Amino acid sequence: MQSSVSIRDLSLNFGAVNVIEKLSLDIAEGEFLVLLGPSGCGKSTLLNCIAGLLDISAGQIFISGKNVTWEEPKDRGIGMVFQSYALYPQMTVERNLSFGLRVARMPNEEIKQRVQRASDILQIGPLLDRKPGQLSGGQRQRVAIGRALVRDVAVYLFDEPLSNLDAKLRSELRVEIKRLHQRLKNTMIYVTHDQIEAMTLADRIAIMKNGVIQQLDSPHTIYNKPVNLFVAGFIGSPTMNFLSGKLTGSSVGLDGVSIPLGQYAMQKTVDGANVVLGIRPEHVAVGEDARKMPFTIESEIEIVEPMGSDTVAWTKVGESLTVRASGEVALHPGQKVLVGFDPARGSVFEATSGERV
Repeated sequence: MQSSVSIRDLSLNFGAVNVIEKLSLDIAEGEFLVLLGPSGCGKSTLLNCIAGLLDISAGQIFISGKNVTWEEPKDRGIGMVFQSYALYPQMTVERNLSFGLRVARMPNEEIKQRVQRASDILQIGPLLDRKPGQLSGGQRQRVAIGRALVRDVAVYLFDEPLSNLDAKLRSELRVEIKRLHQRLKNTMIYVTHDQIEAMTLADRIAIMKNGVIQQLDSPHTIYNKPVNLFVAGFIGSPTMNFLSGKLTGSSVGLDGVSIPLGQYAMQKTVDGANVVLGIRPEHVAVGEDARKMPFTIESEIEIVEPMGSDTVAWTKVGESLTVRASGEVALHPGQKVLVGFDPARGSVFEATSGERV
């Protein structure tokens, strides 16, 4: 498949500090790629390099086959949506949408058509005569997205566009952005530290740490087969359970308890090594459901968090084992329960390197 955005050995230094070093990435035409990671991992910096807002120290950037490494942002064929809405407060919504087109001296009829198309797609037609101060946060963000849409470009860049919104609005606009991508089929690169946004929006996720892409794959693969402890711990809420032990044959020894790995697909042999067995809380069963699991152990519940449809509980297995059960299951602190899981559904990592085995 043809690459829409291609990054070759990109490096960015701020003085003696290497923020990104020799990063290469290909993004397919029409793909929705999410750059995900904690604050300071380099995801927004990478996006700004693609946009031309930062001058890179080395490497090349291609957009739609054209080398744009040293092109100005306006000449790169991109539309960008920022975390802050960055709207002109004295202008109406219509003027905000059309401002860049008017500066580029586009014909008035063409401007009118593009503004109308963007407002129809984003359902902001009734707001065109209002000023930003008369809009809600969600409406302002729609206008900010519309300002990028009117450019009618091949690549759209989103820099944490929903982080200033409340939870309900974030959820609604997430759906709108997904619908927008399915309708336009343009390439979209989206930066976020919110794993829910990443999992729900992305065709592929690039998880970053210290300027390095740790894993680049589909949400399904990243969730079920994380390549290292960092990725495993970053994806998932509640976070993955980590049980430290020693690998002996096809089982992990943990505090005198042997956990058989069963059908777990080992990628390499590290017999006798210290390992970490990772199990997702939703893969841990309690009570009668636990009896069906290949590995079971009796434990005591320490903390319970009722969450409506789910109940999250912490049990005394290893340092702690988190369980995500149905909200219909009655659990309470101090209760003795049987917990069980299938180790084959888990992930095993080397304790020293953190890499999956």
